[in-house]
Amino acid sequence: MEIFGKATTGKKERPVRVVQFGEGNFLRGFVDYMIDVANGQGFFDGDVVLVKPRESGSLEDFHRQGCQYTVSLRGMVDGRAQVQNRQITCVADAVNPYGEYDRYRELARLDTLRFVVSNTTEAGIVFDGEDRFELEPPGTFPGKLTKFLYHRYEAFGGDREKGLVMLPVELIDDNGSMLKSCVRQFIDLWKLGEGFRTWVEEACVFTSTLVDRIVTGYPGDAAQKEWEALGYEDRLMVIGEPFALWVIESPADINGELPLPQAGLPVIFTENQKPYKQRKVRILNGAHTSFALASFLCGNDTVKESMEDGDIRDFMERTIFEEVIPTLALPEEELKGFARAVIERFENPYVRHALLSISLNSVSKWRARCLPSLLGYVERFGRIPQRLAFSLAALIAFYQGAEGGHSGERLMEGVHSMGEGDATEEGHSREIREGALIGYRSGQEYRILDDMEVLEFFRDNCGKDSREFVRAFLDRVDFFGQDLNRTAGLTDAVVRFLEDIRENGMRAALCRIS
Repeated sequence: MEIFGKATTGKKERPVRVVQFGEGNFLRGFVDYMIDVANGQGFFDGDVVLVKPRESGSLEDFHRQGCQYTVSLRGMVDGRAQVQNRQITCVADAVNPYGEYDRYRELARLDTLRFVVSNTTEAGIVFDGEDRFELEPPGTFPGKLTKFLYHRYEAFGGDREKGLVMLPVELIDDNGSMLKSCVRQFIDLWKLGEGFRTWVEEACVFTSTLVDRIVTGYPGDAAQKEWEALGYEDRLMVIGEPFALWVIESPADINGELPLPQAGLPVIFTENQKPYKQRKVRILNGAHTSFALASFLCGNDTVKESMEDGDIRDFMERTIFEEVIPTLALPEEELKGFARAVIERFENPYVRHALLSISLNSVSKWRARCLPSLLGYVERFGRIPQRLAFSLAALIAFYQGAEGGHSGERLMEGVHSMGEGDATEEGHSREIREGALIGYRSGQEYRILDDMEVLEFFRDNCGKDSREFVRAFLDRVDFFGQDLNRTAGLTDAVVRFLEDIRENGMRAALCRIS
């Protein structure tokens, strides 16, 4: 079988305009995909050079294929399941600064270079006072970037026209501001001079960005089948979903230099990304958190199954459109359009998103994703949003480890004795085993994963009656940032829903919400 490469794609050489710290699946299936589309439509004429941000790992497959690869986007588009394959030709080279430092340094001296993209994980944007300028390269990503910028500053004699635009996509708040802060600290630590500091401040741009696309990556065991369908061997193939969003908050107008929206790509340039982050967290992530645990206790295992369950889907849609969207600041039609796209993503037949994976750390997730909508709804309408309150009762039921109802396990069935101090008032107790609290659904164990203080709270309090338990849970300021018993009507609503779940089962309780 033919090995995929430049001979296959007929790659056109373009000026290198982007240096990218990171060669992973997400960047190649998101940023590089967009640049390739913009190149193909004539809006951008530039190539990307990948820089390996860590010493471990190999670039062998990149060199073997001339950095050419296939992106396969799979999911629902306008209500239909589609597969869209694209051969990516915008990546010109891949450089390992740990073994090819001279080649890496030359990238900083390229006259055509304008953009620096990075995805070095959430832990990558950190300042380390032990990092050293004389290392080739420095150990941290901000250290690497600072020295890279210094090479460029020296090569062009501080020319203000040769500054670079930083586009970090690490999943932390204000990633650009955080990165710039680290660079400033390295300038001080390494005593790189006021001239360089001024050049960084005035000639360079640090944007903060928000990104959204599920990229599942290389097909793994299914690779051979994928190659046969493509007609060539591609060891760099990337699989993702069609949906994408890139919000770029920039102190300077770079829209003309990076004309991705003009190519029809889902890129938004803004002076404030926070409303878009709030939209994503409350609608996309909040929807997951609000229905996932109830759906699991109704017998579903994945998001796709949940969307095929009429009761769960109705609950999810009414939560989003009736209780979340009314609390958000962006235009209503824009929010509804985003919500419809989210639902289409949940229906993706090519992505198996397990509900138990979503359940990880659900208490902190509920606080970040659902609580602001609940409080915003109370502030605006003066009453408790019923579905968001039910989602909190469903969380409690999930952590207490039984779906309830006369046909399902009672709350204390299947639990094991733990020892003195852990017994419930009924003589039973919950078990924490290998870092997980053990729950039961239809007689089968499931693992509940969260911070240990959360797991211990549920283990130690599960024998209390519903009102006493709910009051104790909502009182945990360390869980919620405040005493939620002070939110008028919330305690009563959660108690009522929890008792209904315990007596009649999750599905019956969920279907009774008005």
